[in-house]
Parts: sequence; C-alpha cells; structure tokens
Amino acid sequence: MKLTKKTHACVRLERDGRSLVIDPGTFSEEDAAIGADAILVTHEHIDHFNEDRLRAGMEASPAAEIWTLRSVAEKISAAFPGRVHTVGHGDTFTAAGFDVQVHGELHAVIHPDIPRITNVGFLVDGSVFHPGDALTVPEQPVDTLMLPVMAPWSKISEVIDYVREVKPQRAYDIHDALLTDLARPIYDMQIGSLGGAEHVRLAPGESAQL
Repeated sequence: MKLTKKTHACVRLERDGRSLVIDPGTFSEEDAAIGADAILVTHEHIDHFNEDRLRAGMEASPAAEIWTLRSVAEKISAAFPGRVHTVGHGDTFTAAGFDVQVHGELHAVIHPDIPRITNVGFLVDGSVFHPGDALTVPEQPVDTLMLPVMAPWSKISEVIDYVREVKPQRAYDIHDALLTDLARPIYDMQIGSLGGAEHVRLAPGESAQL
C-alpha cells in the first residue's frame, strides 16, 4: 500500500491501481480528491470536509463514492444520488477494494462550552487508522496510526499517551497545518522518544510504502 501525505489531515492510499482519499478539507490541496475511487470523511469541520473538494473528486471520477457520517452525508448526498453512504461506529464496508472498519462516535472535547459533534475514524485493511479529530483506540491492533499531532483540542502529553495506548508499529503525523516549523523538532523529539513507536513526518506530497 502506498501512503501519500496531503496538507493537514488529508491522506491518499493507493493499491492495485485504485486510490482512497481521507479528509480532503479546506486546508488540503484543491485537487486532493481528484482521481480518488473512494473518499472517506471523518466529520464536518472545514479542515476535514470541503464540499468543493468533494464535488471536484466526484465529478472527475463518475464511479467514485463517498463514505461518511450523517452530518456530512446530508450536505452532499443530494448532488450524487446513490454515491454517498452514511456509516457509523461498528460498520464495515469495502471501498475501492479496501476493507474499512468504522470506529468512534464523538469529536474530542475542544472546550466544555462547545457542544461535541460526531466524528468517526476509519481503519483501512486492518492496518492503517485515521481517527479524524478524536483519540479513538480501535479494538484491534494497528500497524500504522495517522496521528493528529497538533490541534486546538489536544496537548502533546495526550498525543504521546495516545500513541502509547494504540501501540502502532509506526505513527505518521497528520493534523499539522497549524504546527510551525520552529515547533516541529520539539514534537518530533518528544513523540519519537516517548511514544514507543516509530514516529514519521512526511511533507505534503511525500509518499511511503507500507
């Protein structure tokens, strides 16, 4: 499986000539969903869900389909009848040849005064887990964790403890658009030395073989 990092929380997975894109949001490239056979969206926040990006991907590939939670599906399903699927915690499905399991129900707490919205994470082929905006721990082992490294709802101790709890072989940074280059070495050192897993940071556009 080939993993390509896009800006912020978006990643593209490719295998056997087919591709799956997760969370092509406003902070990601305008063409982030172009060429995708399947698109997964974890929740409705703009840095994960951008309707224009989704429409571009769906229009460019007439056979492409979207899997997401209800709050996002309600915003896009009318434009693409039969191509947008609503999923929730515990669901399983096949998208572009990838086996996907859905884990989690709620977004992480930003502040007690802000109501929590729904959020799901996607475990792809029993190997790669993208949690969206939550520190969800799947009920089975994870080889590759897409790690939300910096967010308004987290601090670095929570990020480190999340890696320790999931116990992946490797953790790749996502959710990093707000992290400055000055701070990256600090995060790299602390997560790498304390998390207990290989810690990897890819620049947008860079790829790795899993």
